[in-house]
Amino acid sequence: MFSKQTAAEIEKAARELGIEPAALLAIAEIESAGQVFARIDGRNEPLIRFEGHYFDRRLSGDKQDNARAAGLASPTAGAVANPRAQAARWQMLDQAAGIDHQAAYESTSWGLGQVMGAHWLWLGFDNVDALVEEARSGAAGQARLMARYIEKAGLTEALNRHDWEAVGHGYNGPGFRKNAYHLKLAEAYQRQIDGPAPGDRLMKVDSRGEMVTELQEALVALGYPVDTDGIFGPGTAAAIKKFQSEHGLAADGIAGERTQAALEKALQPAAGFWSSLKAWLVGLFGRS
Repeated sequence: MFSKQTAAEIEKAARELGIEPAALLAIAEIESAGQVFARIDGRNEPLIRFEGHYFDRRLSGDKQDNARAAGLASPTAGAVANPRAQAARWQMLDQAAGIDHQAAYESTSWGLGQVMGAHWLWLGFDNVDALVEEARSGAAGQARLMARYIEKAGLTEALNRHDWEAVGHGYNGPGFRKNAYHLKLAEAYQRQIDGPAPGDRLMKVDSRGEMVTELQEALVALGYPVDTDGIFGPGTAAAIKKFQSEHGLAADGIAGERTQAALEKALQPAAGFWSSLKAWLVGLFGRS
């Protein structure tokens, strides 16, 4: 589930490169499961995946030996497992970058479209850091990077004519049928065309995506500490139940329309307080 702002940014990137917006949204949904950011050390970062076999190919000598010994590199694809948590993946990336920065960043897929850093030159960036900077700049940058890859890979025409097998082969690789990638794309595209069904904004245990992250951030702002990881787990459900109980709602742990409306209403005084405090501090100390 993407927020309206993120969906609009993906649509804008699509139009700029002549891609049907609903089709680009479909790829973004499948690649990211609707989640745009992970909260890493207080900062919104793009989702990443580290590929140990890519890293291994880019190293030699002592660097390769050290990376293999640390469990960060292997000549076999899939031998280096990615942790489930994004925070742990970023720690893995930092460790790999300590061995070889460029090789580590090239061996990582970045953002909404999970574009490999190794494609930086092919995509027209000055270096891998420029590609990474685009991905880390926000949802709009991630959308532009994904659209840029699709255009460069010659997939725009296939995408616009809804040839999901061709798109699946070009974007996911020759093994796309093993995970039914083309069928998932077709279903995601149809969801984008049909629009949100009644209840699509309802969030409960096992819901994931950017809307869940925004829900969690609202809970934190209101004094209900939860992880802002985009995953609606038991901790988020417990916080929702507590909020519901304290605001006269049925404490079912499900964030439906009434609960979301109550959260928005509760946030308004908090936003007003912080705006007033900021104005008071500026008046007291002046602008820095």
